[in-house]
Amino acid sequence: MSGSGLLVLDKPGGSTSHDIVRGTRRVLKTRKVGHAGTLDPMATGVLVLGIGRATRLLGHISGADKSYTATIRLGQSTVTDDAEGEQLAAAPSADVEALDLSTVLDGMSLLTGRIEQVPSSVSAIKIDGQRAYARVRAGDDVQLSARTVTVDAFEALGHRRGPGWLDVDVDVTCSSGTYVRALARDLGAELGVGGHLTALRRTRVGPWLLADAIGFDDFTSLPDDTDPYSCLVTLEEAAARVFPCWVVDDGDADFVRHGRRIDWGLAHTAPVVAIFDGSGAFLALAEQQGPTASYLAVFV
Repeated sequence: MSGSGLLVLDKPGGSTSHDIVRGTRRVLKTRKVGHAGTLDPMATGVLVLGIGRATRLLGHISGADKSYTATIRLGQSTVTDDAEGEQLAAAPSADVEALDLSTVLDGMSLLTGRIEQVPSSVSAIKIDGQRAYARVRAGDDVQLSARTVTVDAFEALGHRRGPGWLDVDVDVTCSSGTYVRALARDLGAELGVGGHLTALRRTRVGPWLLADAIGFDDFTSLPDDTDPYSCLVTLEEAAARVFPCWVVDDGDADFVRHGRRIDWGLAHTAPVVAIFDGSGAFLALAEQQGPTASYLAVFV
């Protein structure tokens, strides 16, 4: 059986997001699979995939805020701002030992709220059509511009010390486009000892939580009598969970199906709403344009 919907996976470490997409295509026997925001190979956690017509939802889901748990190692900096990169520098052990948690928390507070952040040089941002990480691997000196991001929460959960390092476990909630690796790098720079990320787990993408996710290994090894499409969140359920719902009458529903505009007629001013007919069928995504609804995508 085939169909459309969202697949919420718990990505394992060591795999790229494209590896996960490729494996999902193989299981579902379809090419039409996309993801709502990459995770680094080192990272684990929530990866939202769109299947079939649901790929048209991904652009809206990828812009949602996200939550992470992570471990920042203070005292060492790396070329990739995480544990997979070559070490650039190590602070004197005495400087790291002198760091107390209150100083670290003060540094974290400076990186909370609306901030200007320079993405990691090994990010997937494109420069002249080429990914930044590809240019770094080719030996280019990559300089990225700062961008405005919002860090709603940057909180310490615990810490541990070792020879020449201080590990801080953190919880982060941030806007789309925020790099947790860059937070680790910038915290280390603020404290004067350097820093990088040693662990990263995404716990939420918009309304999608780890509790909603199926392990990728579990998904790729389903029993023969289990339809893999049964693991998908339906288009209707996905749209209702992500967007405000607008149920229209039969006349307006027919207009929507044919791409004809209808009167907006809504009290709220949400940027995007999901339109349903009286039977619960998902018809379209729409935004207000003057007195009428303008369709971003029609799904019937």
